[in-house]
Amino acid sequence: MTPDQIHAAAAALFEAEKTHRQIGLLSRQYPGMTLDDAYAVQAELVALKRAAGAAVVGWKIGLTSRAMQQALNIATPDSGVLLDDMRFDDGATVPAGRFIQPRIEAEIAFVTKAPLAGRQVTRDEVLAATAHVVPSLEILDTRILRVDPATGQARIITDTVSDNAANAGFVLGAQRHAVDALDLRRVGAIVCRDGVVEETGLGAGVLNDPVAGILWLVHRLADHGLGVAAGEVLLSGSFIRPIEAPPGSRFHADFGPFGQVTLNFA
Repeated sequence: MTPDQIHAAAAALFEAEKTHRQIGLLSRQYPGMTLDDAYAVQAELVALKRAAGAAVVGWKIGLTSRAMQQALNIATPDSGVLLDDMRFDDGATVPAGRFIQPRIEAEIAFVTKAPLAGRQVTRDEVLAATAHVVPSLEILDTRILRVDPATGQARIITDTVSDNAANAGFVLGAQRHAVDALDLRRVGAIVCRDGVVEETGLGAGVLNDPVAGILWLVHRLADHGLGVAAGEVLLSGSFIRPIEAPPGSRFHADFGPFGQVTLNFA
C-alpha cells in the first residue's frame, strides 16, 4: 500500500468509529495488502486518535488460541494499542450506542513496572518487569464488516489488524497478584452473560503460557523499533471465544482465587 492508501484506510476506520457505520473489508479494497501494511494502517489510526486527545496506556494481544488462529488460517497472534478512553471501571455500565457490535473476552492482564524493549528480552525479564497481574475483560468491536455482503467473504487478519486488532475497551478487576503468586497457566475463568455460563477457559489456552504472549509482543514491537513502557497495561490474550454483548447484557467473569470482573451494557 502507498502512504496515501494507508492514510485513507486509517481515516475511514476513524470515521467509522465516530459514526458507528462500518466500512467494507480493506482486504477487498486493497487485495495486495500485507500484514506490514495492516500494522501501518493501525499505527496511522492510533496517530489520528492521539491527535484527537487520546493517550496510549498499553497493548493487547489477540489470536493467541489455536482455535482462533485456525479460524483465520494464521499461525501467529496479533496486537493492538490500548488508549485511555477505552478503559472502563469494574462493574461499570457501557452507555447505549458506545460500540457497534461489541463482544467480550476474558484475559489475564499484566501491568508493568519497568520498560521492556528488544529482541533479546527473555521470559525472566518479562516477569521481573511486571508489577502485578490482574483479571480482566476485553471489549472487542469491529469498525469493518465481519462479512462482505456481496461475496460472503469473511474479514481476514489484515482487516483485523488494521482495525486495531478489533480492540474497543477493557476492564481490570480490583485484585492484584504478584506475577509468580499463581501458576498462570492454570488460572481460569467462568464467564456468565445474564447469569448463564457462556464460556470457560484456562490461561494455558494463551500460547500455553500467558507470559509467552507478553514475550511475543515485546519481540514483535522490537521489529518496528518500539517497546513497552513502565506502567502500561498488557492484555495477554483471551482464553475463551468472544461472547456477543447485546444491549442490556450483564457479564460476570469468575476467576476463582484470582478474582472477578463485572461489566454491564445499557
